[in-house]
Amino acid sequence: MNRALILVNITGLIIGISYGLHGPILPVFAKNVIGASYAELGFIGLTNFIPYMFIPVFVGILLDRFNNGYLLSLGVVINSASIYLLSIAQSVPEIMGFRIMTGVAHAFFWPPCESIISKESPEKDRVKNISWFTMFFVIGFMVGPLFGTVFLEELDVTYRVLFQITAFILATSLVTALLVSRKSTKNHHEKFSMSSIKEMKRFPEVIILLIFCTSCFGIILSIYPAFLNDKGMSDSDILLLYFAFGVSRVLSLALAGKLSRRTSQTLIAATFAVSAGLALSVVSDSIIMFGVALVLMGFGFSIFFPLTLEIILSKTRKSISGKIIGAYETVFGIGWAIGPTIGGPLSQAFGDEAPYLVFCVVGIGVAILAISARKKLEPKRMQRI
Repeated sequence: MNRALILVNITGLIIGISYGLHGPILPVFAKNVIGASYAELGFIGLTNFIPYMFIPVFVGILLDRFNNGYLLSLGVVINSASIYLLSIAQSVPEIMGFRIMTGVAHAFFWPPCESIISKESPEKDRVKNISWFTMFFVIGFMVGPLFGTVFLEELDVTYRVLFQITAFILATSLVTALLVSRKSTKNHHEKFSMSSIKEMKRFPEVIILLIFCTSCFGIILSIYPAFLNDKGMSDSDILLLYFAFGVSRVLSLALAGKLSRRTSQTLIAATFAVSAGLALSVVSDSIIMFGVALVLMGFGFSIFFPLTLEIILSKTRKSISGKIIGAYETVFGIGWAIGPTIGGPLSQAFGDEAPYLVFCVVGIGVAILAISARKKLEPKRMQRI
């Protein structure tokens, strides 16, 4: 593994720790300290993900024109500031504003990292290297909640201080991001083009799978912690559950290379796993049952990412890889926005189990669609043009 890939993985690890440290606690903070309702939690999640519906497309264009490491560094700076500002938030609109910043920052984190990995990797190693990067991020997201438990329970810090600590930890990744910029490959300047959107239209089945997966993921990130809290889970219980969620994601990504040999079957299994986790959430009444639900969903969410990206990159011209990555991440943003937008009002109107039941049924339908489109969910095994 070359130095650029090592630096990208370290950057992903640090950012993952910061996300795991504060992410599961933010909905609890918003509900219990600020007084947010479930509908407002959905709106907070929506504002976090809305920028990711649009900005990755333009970041993708920048990736083919500018040093990817500099774009990554910009994302780190914005992200650190947005999390620090949460420590002074006094209302739901303020949290929403700061989460918009986080969404913008994420668009300058994930696509540049993917682009660097794609350009630095031989085609035969691309799935493996993207999986390794995602695994480093998820390892951080996994251990972050454990650090959060220590800070909240052992050191007795407040939620606001926890956000400040998180911001400083995230800011340290600026060092590795700047080092990556020294190793990034120079890109050719190309004309502004929206051709990547047209390219994505070639993969309707992949888009449907991604939107289902990311919609559910958006609910698990933005609403599920508050749902767990209302089901009697303490702050420590919630953080431990998200640790188990992270363990499942890490193990799934470790197996991604082998599972990529049966891409369509794995994606079908992942869809059923997410649906089963959602169904189990509806009937769970203990930390063990919720843990099983999150483990199932952790497998599904994590394995989707490297396999679907490989399907698209393997069938796309390498010269527009940056743009197609931006368009791919925009689909993620659409799903992440749909989840909280639907999930919050569903919880408010029909009870806190409603979104998980609805998306479980949708997931079964998506799995049936995936079974009927198995051949289209296989990557191209030959060298790209």
